[in-house]
Amino acid sequence: MCIEHKKLCKCGRNSASLFFRDEVLPEEVVGMVYCPACSQDVGYDNGTMVRDNGWIIEYDMDVVNFMKQKLPAGEATPDFVFDEGYCTWNGVYPTDRADSVKEREELVQLAKINAKKYIEEFRTWGVKRMERLEREGWRKAYEKR
Repeated sequence: MCIEHKKLCKCGRNSASLFFRDEVLPEEVVGMVYCPACSQDVGYDNGTMVRDNGWIIEYDMDVVNFMKQKLPAGEATPDFVFDEGYCTWNGVYPTDRADSVKEREELVQLAKINAKKYIEEFRTWGVKRMERLEREGWRKAYEKR
């Protein structure tokens, strides 16, 4: 079972929805999340942090190393933890799941007005969306191609 976890950023203005693949790592693995506003003053450390389009996740690497035996063989780096989904955005970016639900709701409204147009739009929605997210610079948008 997968549970959604939300974490407020350091300044408290934004939150990120996090996903923990197979619940291998506990939510305590996240030391801090920084949004684009509060990440500007952070001294970036690639040994504990992952940067994605202005956002930063700071991992507690002691927790990662303690749980390392549950991870596939290999180096347990912040990039590995993020990119392999062991502690990453729940979706492509921090608020992706909630945003995509809103976008789909708009499409459903179109279905009530023009079913043919809805089918056309729905077919291309996902592709166009990922292209937009890739242009915006979200690192997980690149892995979908």
